[in-house]
Amino acid sequence: MSSTPSPLLTAPGDRPGDPAGPAGIRLIVTDMDGTLLDDAKRMPPGLRPLLAELRRRGVLFSPASGRQYATLAEQFAGVEEGMVFIAENGTYVVRDGEELSSDPLEPAVAARLVPAVRELAARGTDVGAVVCGKRSAYVERSDEAFLAEVRKYYVRHQVVADAAAVDDDVIKVALFDFGAAERTTAPALAPFAATHQVVVSGEHWVDVMNRTADKGAAVRRLQRDLGISAAQTLVFGDYLNDLEMLDTAEWSFAMANAHPEVIRRARHLAPSNNDNGVLRTISRLMRLPVGRD
Repeated sequence: MSSTPSPLLTAPGDRPGDPAGPAGIRLIVTDMDGTLLDDAKRMPPGLRPLLAELRRRGVLFSPASGRQYATLAEQFAGVEEGMVFIAENGTYVVRDGEELSSDPLEPAVAARLVPAVRELAARGTDVGAVVCGKRSAYVERSDEAFLAEVRKYYVRHQVVADAAAVDDDVIKVALFDFGAAERTTAPALAPFAATHQVVVSGEHWVDVMNRTADKGAAVRRLQRDLGISAAQTLVFGDYLNDLEMLDTAEWSFAMANAHPEVIRRARHLAPSNNDNGVLRTISRLMRLPVGRD
């Protein structure tokens, strides 16, 4: 960890004095929103041929996101074979359709959280809960503005009468706040922070999970199971739910657009998500061309 990340890739092209690239990288883990995806939520050009080359070299590519597994699988349709999806902020990890690990909440937690969100909304906060199960996400709000935000991250979702009483393994409860989640919803969940993780995962999103669950824990388990070291791991992130994940890799990169705390935590700085920072960094460190699909 470094308090002053090395600006390894703030500009294209080699520069004198840049640190040498890593040797023997076997695992690349990247956040999605604000990191791999640009601000319009688009996949970067050149991703598919780069993934094919990484697979040829025996390098495992792993998206790590607050997004639902079904959403990630849809985004990588056609190139998902062998890929490890770290979904729902590390609470659900899947490879080739098979669960590798999960960290479900106790049913009583959702039963407390959903009424708490209802009360917060009744007091004037424009917020809604997404109860995230392994099979689907569940919401009570049915207004189009809220559902439009839910669809971006949860392609499988259902509107139900009582999201606190769904028949599914609940792995996370996410809250979408139309205001600034870090200033409004997150502080309101302080009672849950005493026993669970309350993580601000985006400008408008807060996730509540078990204390044992985060992206970093999922990456460490993957490293342990596959015999991959921190020196063989390359990680990219931009927001607060990426902090623990950055600690798993000697080659940790904050995006130029990242939250200030993420930039402080990472060892290196990559170009922004809108400048194709992830692919440019991988291509430069591994001596690959940045092509187009």
